[in-house]
Amino acid sequence: MATRGSGRPNCMLPQTKICQFKLVLLGDMAVGKSSLVLRFVKGQFDEFQETTIGAAFLAQSVCLDDTTVKFEIWDTAGQERYHSLAPMYYRGAQAAIVVFDITKPETFERAKAWVKELQRQASPNIVIALAGNKADLAEKRLVEYEEAQTYSEDTGLLFMETSAKTAMNVNELFLAIAKKMPKTDTQNPTHAARHRGVNLQDPDAHNTRSCCGGGGGN
Repeated sequence: MATRGSGRPNCMLPQTKICQFKLVLLGDMAVGKSSLVLRFVKGQFDEFQETTIGAAFLAQSVCLDDTTVKFEIWDTAGQERYHSLAPMYYRGAQAAIVVFDITKPETFERAKAWVKELQRQASPNIVIALAGNKADLAEKRLVEYEEAQTYSEDTGLLFMETSAKTAMNVNELFLAIAKKMPKTDTQNPTHAARHRGVNLQDPDAHNTRSCCGGGGGN
């Protein structure tokens, strides 16, 4: 298991309520799970992102009004040989993002299998989001937006098409998840202040600025 993080500053609001949630990313290999997380946490994109071995852990916070939502993110490997390890990571998770590649229909079918597994074995109240990644390759699309949208509506999922490369809908996806989380799991704000975050309500913030004001570079 790898651990990735950053030293960028966090929401420095001592009176803010802190809510902490475990979030897991699932999906076939090479659909862009790690790239989505890297874009969300560090505001970066690596064209040659290394393959995840086992799982990687990252943390990021978002600001919602008077609440700071801290995500503890588990980015799981997509290779089939690691499938048996997945329950160890989604067990106890309050949220999950299932990722597929809009240019590869087989990854959409694999995503459906992950959703079924989560609905059968994960926490009963888990918030599941479906991400159709690589939207920047729309000219090579083989999974129609309407098909994924209908599936998501029928199964009660959040759905967005995303692009880790261009940052399209990456912040918005995590913000939508944060809004659906119960705001009762609080922790000491002085502890939370050690973790960094990003204000996703600012449309101009692409992870190059710190949460709730203040500056910060990559």
